Amino acid sequence: MRQAFARWDTLGLRLFLLMWLALVLSHAAAWGWNQLGASQPSHRPPGLGDGPPALRSGASPPPGAPHPPGEGPPRPPAPRAEGQGDWPTFPSLPPMSMDGGPGLPAGALMADYGIRLLLIALASWWGARWLARPMAQLSAGAQGLERALSLGLKPPQLEEHSGTREVRQGAAAFNQMAAQLKRQFDERGLMVAAMSHDLRTPLTRLRVRLEGAPMPEEWRARSISDLQEMSALIDTTLEVFSLQSRPPGAWQRVELSALLQAVADDAAELGQEVQSLATEPVYAQTDPLALQRIVGNLVSNAVRYGQRARLSLQRDSESRLCIHVEDDGPGIPPALLAEVMQPFVRLEASRNRETGGVGLGLYIARELSRRLGAELHLRNHASGGLQAIVRL
Repeated sequence: MRQAFARWDTLGLRLFLLMWLALVLSHAAAWGWNQLGASQPSHRPPGLGDGPPALRSGASPPPGAPHPPGEGPPRPPAPRAEGQGDWPTFPSLPPMSMDGGPGLPAGALMADYGIRLLLIALASWWGARWLARPMAQLSAGAQGLERALSLGLKPPQLEEHSGTREVRQGAAAFNQMAAQLKRQFDERGLMVAAMSHDLRTPLTRLRVRLEGAPMPEEWRARSISDLQEMSALIDTTLEVFSLQSRPPGAWQRVELSALLQAVADDAAELGQEVQSLATEPVYAQTDPLALQRIVGNLVSNAVRYGQRARLSLQRDSESRLCIHVEDDGPGIPPALLAEVMQPFVRLEASRNRETGGVGLGLYIARELSRRLGAELHLRNHASGGLQAIVRL
Protein backbone atom coordinates (compact mmCIF):
# COMPACT_ATOMS: atom_id res chain seq x y z
CA MET A 1 0.00 0.00 0.00
CA ARG A 2 2.87 2.34 0.74
CA GLN A 3 4.30 1.80 -2.73
CA ALA A 4 0.90 2.48 -4.28
CA PHE A 5 0.63 5.75 -2.35
CA ALA A 6 4.18 6.70 -3.34
CA ARG A 7 3.13 6.88 -6.99
CA TRP A 8 0.74 9.74 -6.21
CA ASP A 9 2.83 11.42 -3.51
CA THR A 10 3.92 14.60 -5.29
CA LEU A 11 4.65 18.14 -4.18
CA GLY A 12 1.47 19.36 -5.88
CA LEU A 13 -0.70 16.86 -4.02
CA ARG A 14 0.89 17.70 -0.67
CA LEU A 15 0.43 21.43 -1.22
CA PHE A 16 -3.22 20.92 -2.23
CA LEU A 17 -3.97 18.82 0.86
CA LEU A 18 -2.19 21.29 3.10
CA MET A 19 -4.13 24.29 1.80
CA TRP A 20 -7.42 22.38 1.98
CA LEU A 21 -6.74 21.36 5.57
CA ALA A 22 -5.81 24.95 6.47
CA LEU A 23 -9.07 26.20 4.93
CA VAL A 24 -11.19 23.68 6.86
CA LEU A 25 -9.42 24.36 10.16
CA SER A 26 -9.67 28.13 9.74
CA HIS A 27 -13.37 27.82 8.92
CA ALA A 28 -13.98 25.68 12.00
CA ALA A 29 -11.99 28.00 14.25
CA ALA A 30 -13.80 31.10 12.96
CA TRP A 31 -17.19 29.45 13.41
CA GLY A 32 -16.29 28.37 16.93
CA TRP A 33 -15.14 31.87 17.83
CA ASN A 34 -18.38 33.43 16.54
CA GLN A 35 -20.47 30.80 18.33
CA LEU A 36 -18.62 31.59 21.56
CA GLY A 37 -19.32 35.28 21.09
CA ALA A 38 -22.95 34.65 20.29
CA SER A 39 -23.42 32.67 23.50
CA GLN A 40 -22.32 35.62 25.67
CA PRO A 41 -25.20 37.87 26.94
CA SER A 42 -25.32 41.33 25.42
CA HIS A 43 -25.01 44.28 27.82
CA ARG A 44 -25.89 46.91 25.25
CA PRO A 45 -28.82 48.98 26.49
CA PRO A 46 -31.68 49.38 24.07
CA GLY A 47 -31.42 52.58 22.08
CA LEU A 48 -33.49 54.60 19.71
CA GLY A 49 -34.52 52.78 16.60
CA ASP A 50 -34.05 49.40 18.15
CA GLY A 51 -37.74 48.68 17.97
CA PRO A 52 -39.60 46.13 19.99
CA PRO A 53 -37.62 43.04 20.97
CA ALA A 54 -39.82 40.88 18.84
CA LEU A 55 -39.07 42.95 15.76
CA ARG A 56 -35.36 43.11 16.55
CA SER A 57 -35.17 39.36 16.68
CA GLY A 58 -36.98 39.02 13.37
CA ALA A 59 -39.91 37.14 14.94
CA SER A 60 -43.58 37.84 14.30
CA PRO A 61 -45.32 40.21 16.74
CA PRO A 62 -47.80 38.66 19.11
CA PRO A 63 -51.41 38.39 17.93
CA GLY A 64 -53.31 41.65 18.12
CA ALA A 65 -50.18 43.81 18.40
CA PRO A 66 -50.33 46.86 16.16
CA HIS A 67 -47.86 46.91 13.35
CA PRO A 68 -45.82 50.05 12.63
CA PRO A 69 -47.64 52.75 10.67
CA GLY A 70 -47.13 52.66 6.93
CA GLU A 71 -46.30 48.98 6.92
CA GLY A 72 -48.51 46.08 6.26
CA PRO A 73 -48.77 43.11 8.48
CA PRO A 74 -45.43 41.33 8.83
CA ARG A 75 -44.74 38.44 6.56
CA PRO A 76 -44.39 35.10 8.21
CA PRO A 77 -40.78 33.88 8.41
CA ALA A 78 -39.57 31.52 5.75
CA PRO A 79 -39.63 27.90 6.75
CA ARG A 80 -36.23 26.84 8.19
CA ALA A 81 -34.91 23.48 7.34
CA GLU A 82 -33.57 21.30 10.08
CA GLY A 83 -29.93 22.13 10.82
CA GLN A 84 -29.97 25.22 8.61
CA GLY A 85 -27.79 28.05 9.99
CA ASP A 86 -25.79 25.84 12.36
CA TRP A 87 -22.70 26.05 10.11
CA PRO A 88 -21.96 29.35 8.34
CA THR A 89 -20.97 29.48 4.72
CA PHE A 90 -17.57 30.58 3.47
CA PRO A 91 -16.85 33.42 3.09
CA SER A 92 -18.66 34.70 6.14
CA LEU A 93 -21.88 36.62 5.91
CA PRO A 94 -21.50 40.36 5.44
CA PRO A 95 -22.57 42.72 8.23
CA MET A 96 -26.00 42.98 6.57
CA SER A 97 -27.37 40.59 3.98
CA MET A 98 -28.66 41.87 0.66
CA ASP A 99 -32.32 41.49 1.62
CA GLY A 100 -31.87 43.45 4.83
CA GLY A 101 -31.90 40.38 7.02
CA PRO A 102 -29.56 39.83 9.94
CA GLY A 103 -25.88 39.03 9.27
CA LEU A 104 -22.65 38.89 11.23
CA PRO A 105 -21.83 42.06 13.15
CA ALA A 106 -18.83 44.02 11.91
CA GLY A 107 -16.67 42.99 14.88
CA ALA A 108 -17.53 39.32 14.49
CA LEU A 109 -16.83 39.54 10.76
CA MET A 110 -13.36 41.02 11.34
CA ALA A 111 -12.61 38.37 13.96
CA ASP A 112 -13.80 35.69 11.55
CA TYR A 113 -11.49 36.78 8.75
CA GLY A 114 -8.63 37.49 11.17
CA ILE A 115 -8.71 33.96 12.50
CA ARG A 116 -8.79 32.53 8.99
CA LEU A 117 -5.88 34.72 7.93
CA LEU A 118 -3.81 33.76 10.97
CA LEU A 119 -4.36 30.01 10.58
CA ILE A 120 -3.69 30.04 6.84
CA ALA A 121 -0.51 32.09 7.41
CA LEU A 122 0.69 29.59 10.03
CA ALA A 123 -0.13 26.70 7.71
CA SER A 124 1.77 28.39 4.86
CA TRP A 125 4.82 28.97 7.09
CA TRP A 126 4.84 25.38 8.32
CA GLY A 127 4.18 24.08 4.79
CA ALA A 128 7.07 26.09 3.36
CA ARG A 129 9.44 24.57 5.92
CA TRP A 130 7.97 21.12 5.34
CA LEU A 131 8.34 21.30 1.57
CA ALA A 132 11.78 22.96 1.74
CA ARG A 133 13.21 20.31 4.08
CA PRO A 134 14.43 18.12 1.17
CA MET A 135 16.31 21.12 -0.25
CA ALA A 136 18.06 21.61 3.08
CA GLN A 137 19.03 17.93 3.11
CA LEU A 138 20.34 18.21 -0.44
CA SER A 139 22.38 21.29 0.48
CA ALA A 140 23.89 19.52 3.50
CA GLY A 141 24.66 16.50 1.32
CA ALA A 142 26.45 18.69 -1.25
CA GLN A 143 28.59 20.27 1.47
CA GLY A 144 29.39 16.86 2.90
CA LEU A 145 30.27 15.59 -0.58
CA GLU A 146 32.91 18.29 -1.05
CA ARG A 147 34.51 17.46 2.28
CA ALA A 148 34.35 13.71 1.65
CA LEU A 149 36.05 14.00 -1.75
CA SER A 150 38.78 16.27 -0.39
CA LEU A 151 39.51 13.89 2.51
CA GLY A 152 39.12 10.62 0.62
CA LEU A 153 36.11 9.56 2.72
CA LYS A 154 32.93 7.79 1.66
CA PRO A 155 30.49 10.30 0.14
CA PRO A 156 27.22 10.98 2.00
CA GLN A 157 24.05 9.20 0.91
CA LEU A 158 20.55 10.68 0.81
CA GLU A 159 17.45 8.67 1.70
CA GLU A 160 15.88 7.39 -1.53
CA HIS A 161 12.73 5.75 -0.07
CA SER A 162 11.05 8.65 1.74
CA GLY A 163 9.50 11.91 0.62
CA THR A 164 7.64 12.82 -2.52
CA ARG A 165 8.35 11.35 -5.92
CA GLU A 166 10.43 14.40 -6.91
CA VAL A 167 12.46 14.17 -3.71
CA ARG A 168 13.15 10.46 -4.19
CA GLN A 169 14.24 11.04 -7.79
CA GLY A 170 16.54 13.87 -6.72
CA ALA A 171 18.07 11.78 -3.92
CA ALA A 172 18.72 8.88 -6.31
CA ALA A 173 20.36 11.21 -8.83
CA PHE A 174 22.52 12.79 -6.10
CA ASN A 175 23.68 9.41 -4.79
CA GLN A 176 24.54 8.26 -8.29
CA MET A 177 26.49 11.45 -8.98
CA ALA A 178 28.39 11.16 -5.67
CA ALA A 179 29.37 7.56 -6.43
CA GLN A 180 30.59 8.51 -9.91
CA LEU A 181 32.65 11.42 -8.59
CA LYS A 182 34.24 9.22 -5.91
CA ARG A 183 35.09 6.59 -8.52
CA GLN A 184 36.62 9.19 -10.83
CA PHE A 185 38.71 10.66 -8.00
CA ASP A 186 40.00 7.22 -7.02
CA GLU A 187 40.77 6.28 -10.63
CA ARG A 188 42.63 9.53 -11.16
CA GLY A 189 44.81 8.94 -8.11
CA LEU A 190 45.56 5.38 -9.20
CA MET A 191 46.41 6.55 -12.73
CA VAL A 192 48.83 9.21 -11.47
CA ALA A 193 50.44 6.75 -9.06
CA ALA A 194 50.91 4.22 -11.88
CA MET A 195 52.40 6.86 -14.19
CA SER A 196 54.77 8.00 -11.46
CA HIS A 197 55.89 4.44 -10.80
CA ASP A 198 56.43 3.72 -14.49
CA LEU A 199 58.39 6.93 -15.06
CA ARG A 200 60.77 6.47 -12.15
CA THR A 201 62.47 3.43 -13.67
CA PRO A 202 63.45 4.95 -17.04
CA LEU A 203 64.53 8.18 -15.35
CA THR A 204 66.80 6.22 -13.03
CA ARG A 205 68.29 4.31 -15.99
CA LEU A 206 68.93 7.54 -17.88
CA ARG A 207 70.70 9.08 -14.91
CA VAL A 208 72.94 6.00 -14.49
CA ARG A 209 73.83 6.05 -18.19
CA LEU A 210 74.59 9.74 -18.16
CA GLU A 211 76.88 9.37 -15.17
CA GLY A 212 79.02 6.84 -17.07
CA ALA A 213 78.70 8.27 -20.58
CA PRO A 214 81.78 9.89 -22.18
CA MET A 215 80.74 13.53 -22.46
CA PRO A 216 81.86 16.87 -21.13
CA GLU A 217 81.34 17.23 -17.42
CA GLU A 218 79.19 20.34 -17.88
CA TRP A 219 76.77 18.49 -20.16
CA ARG A 220 76.61 15.55 -17.78
CA ALA A 221 75.83 17.78 -14.80
CA ARG A 222 73.12 19.69 -16.65
CA SER A 223 71.49 16.51 -17.93
CA ILE A 224 71.47 14.91 -14.49
CA SER A 225 70.02 18.16 -13.06
CA ASP A 226 67.19 18.00 -15.61
CA LEU A 227 66.41 14.40 -14.68
CA GLN A 228 66.37 15.25 -10.99
CA GLU A 229 64.01 18.14 -11.72
CA MET A 230 61.67 15.82 -13.62
CA SER A 231 61.71 13.37 -10.73
CA ALA A 232 60.95 16.13 -8.22
CA LEU A 233 58.08 17.37 -10.40
CA ILE A 234 56.61 13.87 -10.55
CA ASP A 235 56.87 13.51 -6.77
CA THR A 236 55.17 16.86 -6.18
CA THR A 237 52.37 16.12 -8.64
CA LEU A 238 51.81 12.73 -7.05
CA GLU A 239 51.57 14.39 -3.63
CA VAL A 240 48.87 16.75 -4.90
CA PHE A 241 46.71 13.89 -6.14
CA SER A 242 47.33 11.82 -3.02
CA LEU A 243 45.79 14.56 -0.84
CA GLN A 244 42.33 13.35 -1.87
CA SER A 245 43.01 9.74 -0.88
CA ARG A 246 45.17 10.26 2.21
CA PRO A 247 43.21 9.85 5.47
CA PRO A 248 43.34 12.86 7.82
CA GLY A 249 45.97 12.77 10.53
CA ALA A 250 45.27 12.49 14.23
CA TRP A 251 44.44 15.75 15.95
CA GLN A 252 46.09 16.72 19.19
CA ARG A 253 46.72 19.70 21.42
CA VAL A 254 49.48 21.73 19.79
CA GLU A 255 51.42 24.69 21.15
CA LEU A 256 51.42 27.02 18.13
CA SER A 257 54.26 29.31 19.24
CA ALA A 258 56.60 26.33 19.57
CA LEU A 259 55.49 25.02 16.16
CA LEU A 260 56.25 28.36 14.47
CA GLN A 261 59.62 28.54 16.19
CA ALA A 262 60.45 25.02 14.96
CA VAL A 263 59.63 26.03 11.38
CA ALA A 264 61.82 29.15 11.75
CA ASP A 265 64.71 27.05 13.12
CA ASP A 266 64.48 24.55 10.25
CA ALA A 267 64.58 27.40 7.74
CA ALA A 268 67.56 28.98 9.50
CA GLU A 269 69.51 25.73 9.13
CA LEU A 270 69.05 26.10 5.35
CA GLY A 271 70.44 29.64 5.46
CA GLN A 272 67.05 31.35 5.15
CA GLU A 273 66.13 34.48 7.08
CA VAL A 274 62.97 33.54 8.98
CA GLN A 275 61.90 35.11 12.28
CA SER A 276 59.13 33.97 14.62
CA LEU A 277 57.52 36.79 16.62
CA ALA A 278 55.17 34.49 18.56
CA THR A 279 56.32 34.20 22.18
CA GLU A 280 53.12 33.71 24.18
CA PRO A 281 52.09 30.04 24.55
CA VAL A 282 48.91 29.44 22.53
CA TYR A 283 47.27 26.02 22.20
CA ALA A 284 44.93 24.62 19.54
CA GLN A 285 43.45 21.24 18.58
CA THR A 286 44.78 20.41 15.11
CA ASP A 287 46.93 18.07 13.04
CA PRO A 288 50.51 19.17 13.80
CA LEU A 289 52.11 17.59 10.73
CA ALA A 290 49.61 19.15 8.32
CA LEU A 291 49.86 22.56 10.01
CA GLN A 292 53.66 22.44 9.95
CA ARG A 293 53.55 21.61 6.23
CA ILE A 294 51.21 24.55 5.60
CA VAL A 295 53.46 27.03 7.40
CA GLY A 296 56.55 25.53 5.76
CA ASN A 297 55.11 26.02 2.26
CA LEU A 298 54.16 29.62 3.05
CA VAL A 299 57.61 30.31 4.47
CA SER A 300 59.30 28.83 1.37
CA ASN A 301 57.13 31.00 -0.86
CA ALA A 302 57.91 34.11 1.23
CA VAL A 303 61.67 33.48 1.18
CA ARG A 304 61.71 32.77 -2.55
CA TYR A 305 59.99 36.02 -3.51
CA GLY A 306 60.60 38.25 -0.47
CA GLN A 307 64.05 37.12 0.74
CA ARG A 308 62.83 36.90 4.37
CA ALA A 309 59.76 35.87 6.35
CA ARG A 310 58.16 36.87 9.67
CA LEU A 311 55.81 34.57 11.58
CA SER A 312 53.27 35.77 14.13
CA LEU A 313 50.07 34.75 15.93
CA GLN A 314 47.04 37.03 16.17
CA ARG A 315 43.28 36.89 16.74
CA ASP A 316 40.80 38.33 14.27
CA SER A 317 37.53 40.16 15.00
CA GLU A 318 35.79 36.79 15.57
CA SER A 319 38.43 35.69 18.12
CA ARG A 320 39.79 33.07 15.73
CA LEU A 321 43.48 32.19 15.89
CA CYS A 322 45.38 33.39 12.83
CA ILE A 323 48.90 32.52 11.72
CA HIS A 324 50.50 35.38 9.75
CA VAL A 325 53.40 34.83 7.34
CA GLU A 326 54.74 38.12 5.95
CA ASP A 327 57.55 38.93 3.54
CA ASP A 328 59.19 42.02 2.03
CA GLY A 329 58.70 41.07 -1.61
CA PRO A 330 56.87 42.88 -4.39
CA GLY A 331 53.50 41.36 -3.48
CA ILE A 332 50.94 40.02 -5.93
CA PRO A 333 48.61 42.02 -8.21
CA PRO A 334 45.14 42.07 -6.54
CA ALA A 335 43.53 40.46 -9.59
CA LEU A 336 45.81 37.41 -9.22
CA LEU A 337 45.53 36.80 -5.46
CA ALA A 338 42.98 34.01 -5.95
CA GLU A 339 44.56 32.62 -9.12
CA VAL A 340 47.99 31.95 -7.56
CA MET A 341 46.46 29.28 -5.28
CA GLN A 342 45.47 27.19 -8.30
CA PRO A 343 47.79 24.29 -9.24
CA PHE A 344 50.74 24.97 -11.56
CA VAL A 345 50.22 28.74 -11.56
CA ARG A 346 53.58 30.60 -11.50
CA LEU A 347 53.88 34.37 -11.54
CA GLU A 348 57.61 34.16 -12.27
CA ALA A 349 58.04 34.58 -16.03
CA SER A 350 61.06 32.31 -16.47
CA ARG A 351 60.93 28.52 -16.45
CA ASN A 352 63.65 28.27 -13.80
CA ARG A 353 62.46 26.03 -10.98
CA GLU A 354 64.96 27.59 -8.59
CA THR A 355 63.36 31.03 -8.87
CA GLY A 356 59.78 30.21 -9.81
CA GLY A 357 59.16 26.83 -8.23
CA VAL A 358 56.69 24.30 -9.54
CA GLY A 359 53.54 26.29 -8.78
CA LEU A 360 52.07 23.84 -6.27
CA GLY A 361 53.20 25.20 -2.89
CA LEU A 362 50.26 27.53 -2.28
CA TYR A 363 47.80 25.01 -3.72
CA ILE A 364 48.99 22.30 -1.31
CA ALA A 365 48.83 24.76 1.59
CA ARG A 366 45.24 25.67 0.68
CA GLU A 367 44.13 22.03 0.38
CA LEU A 368 45.74 21.08 3.69
CA SER A 369 44.07 24.11 5.32
CA ARG A 370 40.70 22.87 4.13
CA ARG A 371 41.39 19.47 5.62
CA LEU A 372 41.93 21.18 8.97
CA GLY A 373 38.76 23.25 8.65
CA ALA A 374 40.92 26.37 8.31
CA GLU A 375 41.01 29.13 5.70
CA LEU A 376 44.01 30.46 3.77
CA HIS A 377 43.88 34.06 2.54
CA LEU A 378 46.45 36.18 0.73
CA ARG A 379 46.62 39.96 0.77
CA ASN A 380 49.16 42.65 0.06
CA HIS A 381 50.49 44.32 3.19
CA ALA A 382 50.00 48.06 3.54
CA SER A 383 53.75 48.60 4.06
CA GLY A 384 54.67 46.35 1.13
CA GLY A 385 55.10 42.64 0.65
CA LEU A 386 52.66 39.74 0.80
CA GLN A 387 50.79 38.56 3.87
CA ALA A 388 49.46 35.00 4.08
CA ILE A 389 46.88 34.36 6.82
CA VAL A 390 45.79 30.92 8.04
CA ARG A 391 42.59 31.22 10.09
CA LEU A 392 42.24 28.15 12.31
